[in-house]
Amino acid sequence: MAECVLVIGGGGREHALAWRLAQSPHVQQVLVAPGNAGTANNGKISNSEVSVSNHVILAQYCKDHNVGLVVVGPEVPLAAGIVDDLMAAGVLCFGPSAKAAQLEASKSFSKSFMDRHNIPTARWSSFTDPEDACRYIRGAEFPALVVKASGLAAGKGVVVARDKHEACQAVLDIMKDKAFGSAGETVVVEELLEGEEVSCLCFSDGVTVSPMPPAQDHKRLLDGDQGPNTGGMGAYCPTPQVSEEVLQEIKRSVLQKTVDGMREEGTPYVGVLYAGLMLTTEGPKVLEFNCRFGDPECQVLMPLLESDLYEVLMKTLQTELSLSPVQWLQDSAAVTVVMASGGYPASYKKGLEITGLSQVSEMGIQVFHAGTALKEGGGVMTSGGRVLTVTAVRPTLESALRSANEGVTLISFPDAIYRRDIGHRAIAYLNHSRGLTYKDSGVDIAAGNRLVDLIKPLAKATARPGCNAELGGFAGLFDLKAAGFTDPILVSGTDGVGTKLKVAQASGVHGSLGQDLVAMCVNDVLAQGAEPLFFLDYFSCGRLDVRVASSVIAGIADACQTAGCALLGQ
Repeated sequence: MAECVLVIGGGGREHALAWRLAQSPHVQQVLVAPGNAGTANNGKISNSEVSVSNHVILAQYCKDHNVGLVVVGPEVPLAAGIVDDLMAAGVLCFGPSAKAAQLEASKSFSKSFMDRHNIPTARWSSFTDPEDACRYIRGAEFPALVVKASGLAAGKGVVVARDKHEACQAVLDIMKDKAFGSAGETVVVEELLEGEEVSCLCFSDGVTVSPMPPAQDHKRLLDGDQGPNTGGMGAYCPTPQVSEEVLQEIKRSVLQKTVDGMREEGTPYVGVLYAGLMLTTEGPKVLEFNCRFGDPECQVLMPLLESDLYEVLMKTLQTELSLSPVQWLQDSAAVTVVMASGGYPASYKKGLEITGLSQVSEMGIQVFHAGTALKEGGGVMTSGGRVLTVTAVRPTLESALRSANEGVTLISFPDAIYRRDIGHRAIAYLNHSRGLTYKDSGVDIAAGNRLVDLIKPLAKATARPGCNAELGGFAGLFDLKAAGFTDPILVSGTDGVGTKLKVAQASGVHGSLGQDLVAMCVNDVLAQGAEPLFFLDYFSCGRLDVRVASSVIAGIADACQTAGCALLGQ
């Protein structure tokens, strides 16, 4: 049965969520509260004037309008317990509980949580007294140049200082001058991390995490990452700087650890978990957690989502994420460019007419509205700092950026500000002429050395008179005289396993492969009336998995001992 879904929020993120939900055959109608001009009377999507701050009234509204699912976009309602109150009233709501949302609502809580569960992050301390914070900054043994308001500050409560003086000034601005209001009553001072910053989001049903493709936001107002910090001036996805290997490491050491830790502490995390990370030389480290879709990351993730969003959200709520993987478009890239009002992130004008929107939609480019409103008598006008996000999906990052920038040039409102270089880091990374290394091509020398260390005792156990070889080379030595032979004839044989290899790969059981392989070769030599002296082995693979390789070679060593022959090579 088709359902009515209510999306809470009025920005570009909520427009993207409503747009994606409206594509589901399970959804009859999408209501957005309060919404914007882009979600007003747009096919299945329409705006609602219901108050979202009064949870009792909101719950009754949902029952009166047959709302089967509520999806919360922004962080403030989550921290205020909207999910707890709606679920208690019998209304299904997607997002973390107020206690789980502390991961974003309190940076002090978040950092303590990461310390408790050994989740990699910057060194830090929190303060309620500005003088204590400044003493810490001046005396820290590492560059303590990142100052954060501990509470919610709409993505703007972070100052990355150039020196200790500027860091102390940031503390005073936040704590004494109330630059971010009550959010700055406690500040967190952190080690300055260096590297590539990325956003890694996942769906979490409280047990299983399903990572989304990594994205990168652009916080600075102007091209070249210049100008003041903003809520985000654009994003792209996926980020080529994050390899599949690194993404799996992030899933294991950050996302899964966080969800496991929250469950262990009696606060299951259900919803979208967003880890803002720095890719340092020591590995990925968490800068901060958000407890919802990012904005503008959501605007590049939703167009790349191949699965039905409504189905994914329901599986998340029903603890069924492990049953089927969430599917994403392959061989595609998305870029979104934010168009902001002149003067943003400081004061700006509202009510300016926007033109050119219909031309962009004809290009196959999606425009997600944020700070927009309908004009009386028709048309659309500005009503916020970040006005629109223009999103293009194309086969490559360069072509997606080119199309998004073309779309932006067709849209016009007075004093519009936007960046033209979204994705510049990734494009530089892709264009950089990097020499091909062994590791790039799948040959991990460090892993190979670990394997040799693991199998040395196995080979040593097969030694017999005449055997003289060190593992790790491409050949082995065997002294026939030392083995007691006079006037010998050397018989050689080689064989392999085919179908059994396929069975081993399918079942994940590799221990018996080596026994089969040695037995086949030994039998060929025995059939010639010869004694098996040694097995000269070479392990070849597309990408070395030390666990699998050591299992195979352990089987080879067992079979060599049974046949009385030495294991050479590797």
